[in-house]
Amino acid sequence: MAVSGAGATIPLADIDLSDMAFWERPMAEREAAFAVLRAQPGPVRFPEPDIGFAPAGPGYYALVRHADIVEASRNPEIFCSGRSSTSIHDLPAEFNEYFGSMINMDDPRHARLRRIVSRAFTPKMIKQFEDDVQAEATRIVDDLIAKGPGCDFVTEVAAKLPLKIICDMMGIPEEHYQTVFDASNVILSGGDPEFIEDVSRAAELLLGAGQRLQDLVISLAGADGAGDDTLIAALTRANIDGEKLTMQELGSFFILLVVAGNETTRNAISHGLHLFTENPDQRELLLADFDGRAAGAVEEIVRLASPVAWMRRTVTRDHEMNGTRYREGDKVVLYYWAANRDEAVFTDPYRFDILRTEGPHVGFGGPGPHFCLGAHLARREITVMFRELFTRLPRIRSVGEPARLRSSFINGIKRMGCDF
Repeated sequence: MAVSGAGATIPLADIDLSDMAFWERPMAEREAAFAVLRAQPGPVRFPEPDIGFAPAGPGYYALVRHADIVEASRNPEIFCSGRSSTSIHDLPAEFNEYFGSMINMDDPRHARLRRIVSRAFTPKMIKQFEDDVQAEATRIVDDLIAKGPGCDFVTEVAAKLPLKIICDMMGIPEEHYQTVFDASNVILSGGDPEFIEDVSRAAELLLGAGQRLQDLVISLAGADGAGDDTLIAALTRANIDGEKLTMQELGSFFILLVVAGNETTRNAISHGLHLFTENPDQRELLLADFDGRAAGAVEEIVRLASPVAWMRRTVTRDHEMNGTRYREGDKVVLYYWAANRDEAVFTDPYRFDILRTEGPHVGFGGPGPHFCLGAHLARREITVMFRELFTRLPRIRSVGEPARLRSSFINGIKRMGCDF
């Protein structure tokens, strides 16, 4: 069955979400392919991709409808995260040392870690950094104006704010920023050859990046005179009913936070400028009432960008959901990017509309225990960055087609020219 979406038509037989060539297709073709998948009677099953360092399993169901993703997210006891949520494959045990954070856990262990982390990651603590977010956004635009038009927006603007804020929150000195940035790029590269040139060394490079970040946080946690007001210090001290984070737990949470808090907000800001460039009417709407419309604009950016394209779940027992029967052990992949374009929920879903009221979107994950812990901070950073940009450079725009990350997991923009 072929269905049109975003102006293109793709036959079902030509769609293979496990083939990296699919993720190199033009965006309109990908949108059309997911429209085809949403139109099927039930979720389509795909074979697992060949990544070299983990054996291929039995395959997975692609959940592409908003209703399926919301229901699966609300039932974590049936659709569990503990067998890996960030990899379609069951990864070798050594990966758990660095990537076994709470995002890959189920309750009660997930709830225990989330309680500890939440005590140190409260809105009150984030509020302490709001002045820093504004000051850094001002510095970024100062530097951008000094450099002049024609520079790379991702490097000069979008990447700087979340990296600085996350590192300041954690208490990471500036001399380590590049380490964090480079390691994050490798971990979320999706195998893009720009970051992993030799695919046969993918496991080595991923583990090496994780090791560098874990070594960094452990050295900072044990450093004399480490700042008492940093998130690392707060997490090191955090105690609930006598339980504290182990050094391994601290390290894997740190990797989760710096990678998710750096890469995803960077991509949302990059996508945001491109969306406003392609939709100048929406820019005018925002500029006419920034304070009244900024919140809706941020949600619409995150909906269409969906920086994290998917997460995996594993079915813990035989279960029927929305007319489809799943068996114990089945893998399902929740394609947030596709759900955020679901015609059953969003009117004219490919249109960028900052006044949109339908939803909610699932760009921060679905409802339930794994909803993004950093959503409040991400929203704040995106809001402040665009207020600073559009107040001082109201005509700033992206130039040309963005250089997109070759990844199924992250809807990333590597480079994007800008003019003003």
